[in-house]
Amino acid sequence: MLQTLPAGAWVVFALSYLVQPTADLAIYGRLWKLPLSGFAALLRKTAINEVVLGYGGEIFLYFWARGRPNVVQAPFASVKDVAILSALASNLLTLVMLAYSAPRLSQLHLAQHLGPALWVGVGLVTLSLCILVFARRVFSLPRTALAYVAAVHALRLLAVSALTVLLWRLALPAVPLASWIHLLTLRLLVSRAPFVPNKELVFGNLVLLLVGADAPVAVLLASLALAWLAAHLLVLTVLGAGDAIRALRLRSTRAAS
Repeated sequence: MLQTLPAGAWVVFALSYLVQPTADLAIYGRLWKLPLSGFAALLRKTAINEVVLGYGGEIFLYFWARGRPNVVQAPFASVKDVAILSALASNLLTLVMLAYSAPRLSQLHLAQHLGPALWVGVGLVTLSLCILVFARRVFSLPRTALAYVAAVHALRLLAVSALTVLLWRLALPAVPLASWIHLLTLRLLVSRAPFVPNKELVFGNLVLLLVGADAPVAVLLASLALAWLAAHLLVLTVLGAGDAIRALRLRSTRAAS
């Protein structure tokens, strides 16, 4: 299926991949005055979140920032607030999309396939919005910074959603737009399930179960899930290799001196 994708679909794929770290750069560039060189760390954060475990990337970013006190001061409050606002924005979008797609999704018997994880995810989506009631106690950043971060997250979610649907439409233009929107809702819902790594693979496999392994839509989404995983692993491998090369050069320099 991936071999038949038009070139424009791969451009959309690349743009979609870069939305998250670009949004992070916009956020931390303002909060921390993070230079463009920090983009590699934000790429790694995105890959860790998707491949290892949700919010594992935030833990990595926190320790990365702590190791650079000349660049970042008191990183915990920023990382915490940005992560909370990201979750709130994602949950709000999920609820809006669920309101639109609920009649269609109710016909798919999702509980049989996702089990308790689905209902835990739905519960977290709803309950997390209660954080807004206690915002003054939860958040550490000033209101102007919180408003900026929330706006960036909103734009990021809209961009990722639009690019995702565009990618699917470019690959299978015969599928109705409404069907893609329902699948986008399902993808958002799966993404809210806690403690689930490789959520793209979970989503792709779930679609395989729902519509059948031979359906073009299922084949496409499963193939794209593998492409996402490959992209994340490539980022981690390239960045890890770069770190190893720099460490070897530093050792050689110290040995020579």
